[in-house]
Amino acid sequence: MLGTVLLQAAAAGLGLGKLGAAIGAGIAAVGAGIGIGKIGSSAMEAIARQPESAGDIRMNMIIIAALVEGVALFAVVVCFLAL
Repeated sequence: MLGTVLLQAAAAGLGLGKLGAAIGAGIAAVGAGIGIGKIGSSAMEAIARQPESAGDIRMNMIIIAALVEGVALFAVVVCFLAL
């Protein structure tokens, strides 16, 4: 399937650099979504085990999710600058 997309891009005159940047931006967004989902699930599991430390766990979860989202945004911007 990827080969078909590459052949269509080459036939249409699009540079493979543009296609690579678009695929890179998509992978960065999907990776960030998976990472934030894992952070959320782990935090909920930790809160279920120790409800008394829910505030600390929630605060750490939000900080880590923001850092993951920042890295993903940086990756998407770099991919768009490659265009």
